[in-house]
Amino acid sequence: MTTPMLKFVSVAQKQPDKRTAQARRADFDEIYEDFAPAAAGVQASRCSQCGVPFCSVHCPLGNNIPDWLMLTAEGRLEEAYEVSSATNTFPEICGRICPQDRLCEGNCVIEPGFESVTIGAVERYITDTAFENNWVKPTRPVRERAESVGIIGAGPGGLAAAERLRASGYQVHVYDRYDRVGGLLVYGIPGFKLEKDIVARRHALLEESGVVFHLGQGVGSGEGELSFAELRTRHQAVLIATGVYKSREIGGPGAGLAGIERALDYLTASNRRSLGDTLPDDAQALDAKGKNVVVLGGGDTAMDCVRTAIRQGAKSVKCLYRRDKANMPGSAREVKNAEEEGVDFVWLSAPEAFLGDDHVTGVRATRMKLGLPDATGRQSVEPLEGSSFTLDADLVIKALGFDPEPLPQLWGEPDLGVSRWGTLKVGHDSFMTSLPGVFAAGDIVRGASLVVWAIRDGRDAAERIHQWIETHATAQTVAEQG
Repeated sequence: MTTPMLKFVSVAQKQPDKRTAQARRADFDEIYEDFAPAAAGVQASRCSQCGVPFCSVHCPLGNNIPDWLMLTAEGRLEEAYEVSSATNTFPEICGRICPQDRLCEGNCVIEPGFESVTIGAVERYITDTAFENNWVKPTRPVRERAESVGIIGAGPGGLAAAERLRASGYQVHVYDRYDRVGGLLVYGIPGFKLEKDIVARRHALLEESGVVFHLGQGVGSGEGELSFAELRTRHQAVLIATGVYKSREIGGPGAGLAGIERALDYLTASNRRSLGDTLPDDAQALDAKGKNVVVLGGGDTAMDCVRTAIRQGAKSVKCLYRRDKANMPGSAREVKNAEEEGVDFVWLSAPEAFLGDDHVTGVRATRMKLGLPDATGRQSVEPLEGSSFTLDADLVIKALGFDPEPLPQLWGEPDLGVSRWGTLKVGHDSFMTSLPGVFAAGDIVRGASLVVWAIRDGRDAAERIHQWIETHATAQTVAEQG
C-alpha cells in the first residue's frame, strides 16, 4: 500500500471551519467546528514525513507527530490515538489550547513555501474520535503497590503525574483547594477555547483509574486546611504542582480605584457563571456587560479577557499593550480571533495613571517606541514625550502575568527552598525540592508557562518519584536485613 503523504504540494492548508464572529460573540462555545473524517485525513496527508521532524523537536512533549499524521491519513485512527497518547496525557486538551503557531506548526519544515500542516486540529480530532469509539480506557496498573503519593494541585501538571504514577501502581491522592478538577483549565481558560466537559471527562477517567481526589481541601495553616507536615506523614512522597496564581500588580496614580480587577478573578467569575455557580457578592461586579473595558497586557491571558468581555456584551473592548503586534507574546491565532470578534488593539501604549474618584472612569496612557534589545533579547520600550492620551474605562483588567505564592511562609516550611523569583528550587534531574521525598513540577518551578510544559513536567516528575521510591525502598530493605 502506498502511503498517501507528501500532499502539501497539491493540497492547501485548511483549518476546521470557524463559526462566524457574530455567532461566537453570543456564547462561550468553542469556535472551531469538528473536522470531518475525510478532511482530517486529507490535511494529515500534507505532512512531508521529513527526516528531522522539527514539529516533534519543538513540542515540549516530543510527540511523535509525523507517525500519527501518517496513521490518520491511512485511516488507522485507533493506532494514531495509541501513538499520540503514548507521549501526551491529554492530547485533546493540547490540540485545543496549545499555541501551535509558536510550537509544532510554527516549526513545520514546509512552512517557507507552503503553509504548515494543521497539527493541532488533527490531534484534537484523533482523541475526540477515540473517546467517541470508547478506545480511551482507564489506567490499569499491572500490579498494585502499597506506597502512596500525595499531589498538591489538580491542574494539568498534577493530573499528568497522577496518571503516570497510577500506571505504576501507586495509591495516588490529589489535593486541591478548588471544588473542581482542572485548575486553570476550568477556571482560567474560557469555554470558547476549552469546553469544561472535556476536562470533566478526564476527571472521571482518572477516578475510574483509582486516583482519589480531595477537592475543596487547601494546604496550609488556615481553618479547614491540611497542614503540609500532616500531608507528608500520609504519603511516601509528595508532589507540589500548585501552579502560580499570584497576579502581578501595577502601580501609578489611581491604581487602587474600584473597577480595576485582576485577570484571574475576572476569568474565574466568568467561568463560574458558565458552570452555573452562584457568585459571591464581591464577584458580582466582575461583568463587562455595557461597560468600556480596557485590558492591560499582551499574553494569552489578556486574549482570554478581551474575548470574554466581548461575549459578556461590553460596550467597547480595548487591549493596551506596550509593544507592537509582531512582539506580542500571545498566540497570533488568538489575536486574529480577537480582532475578528471586535477587539480594538492599542499597540505601543502603556498606562500612566487611572482616572476617577471612587471608581475608575478612564486610563491615561502614553505612546511608546521600540528601542534596543534588553537583557532578554527583546526590544526595550521607551515613552514618547508629550504623547499622552485617555481611554474611557468602566472596567480595567490587569493581565500582566503571574508570580508564585510564598509557599514556605504559607505552609510553615522555612526549609522549603525557593529561587530569587519565588519559584521552588528542585534538582535539575530529580525534580526533588530541598525537602527529602518532596518533589515539585510545572509552573511552581518554571514560572508561568504553557499547559503543555506542565504536562511534560508532571510526567517526568512521576518517573523520578517512582525511581526515588524504588531506591528508597531497596535501601530500607537492605538496612532491615543488615
